[in-house]
Amino acid sequence: MRSVLICHASDAFDREGLAAWLASFTELAGVVVLDETRAQRRARVRRELRRVGLLRFVDVVAMRVYQRVALAGRDRAWLKQALATLRRRYGPAPDVPQIMAADVNDAKVLTFLRQAKPDLVLARCKQLLKKKLIAVPKLGCFVLHPGICPEYRNAHGCFWALAQRDLDRVGMTLLKVDAGVDTGPVYGYYRYAFDELNESHVVIQYRVVMENLGALATRFAEIAAGSAQPLDTRDRASATWGQPWFTRYLRWQHAAARMAVP
Repeated sequence: MRSVLICHASDAFDREGLAAWLASFTELAGVVVLDETRAQRRARVRRELRRVGLLRFVDVVAMRVYQRVALAGRDRAWLKQALATLRRRYGPAPDVPQIMAADVNDAKVLTFLRQAKPDLVLARCKQLLKKKLIAVPKLGCFVLHPGICPEYRNAHGCFWALAQRDLDRVGMTLLKVDAGVDTGPVYGYYRYAFDELNESHVVIQYRVVMENLGALATRFAEIAAGSAQPLDTRDRASATWGQPWFTRYLRWQHAAARMAVP
């Protein structure tokens, strides 16, 4: 089974750790590394501002500032330790062809994928894939979505499940990409015993991946063998969720602290 990984340049957990993991049970044929431009990041900010309005956008910015000041140091320390664990488990990042791009849908990325001829693509990126790219791998493009779909779509599903106190849906979804936003076939849900008082939602999102790598490898093998069938998600609530809000973070932490009191 040939695979290609798509990830962001700044994410060593994916670029090194998950690349080595993929190479442990597939033939990793290449890595697409996304290095976004400032213009792309500004465009994402403008989209969020239009989506939520000025007042709520201040709430989003406050969460970003708090995360950078109060949480980012611990998150980086955890990620460094996690990457060291992955290196011990799977070895260093494999020496395979790579391509750098700002846009995952760039024509050169499409050419790279067609030349690599992957059976599956694992997309660990914030950008949406267009139909031409989705159609390249024989088995499809897959994402390890943070949160349980379809209830928690978009990139911050774990945060919103925690904020909603929907603790049974704090986890990860193995999702096959289609033309929508996290609306494709679901091939599995994965969880672990998270500690919401001592683990940030960022750590939870990464750790749920790390704790389930063995099960995910087995599932991909079943997909390749044709024995895995998507789960039935019809008649379930479906919602997209945006960036985390500081006010909801404070409410989540207060509720979590109250639950911890004997």
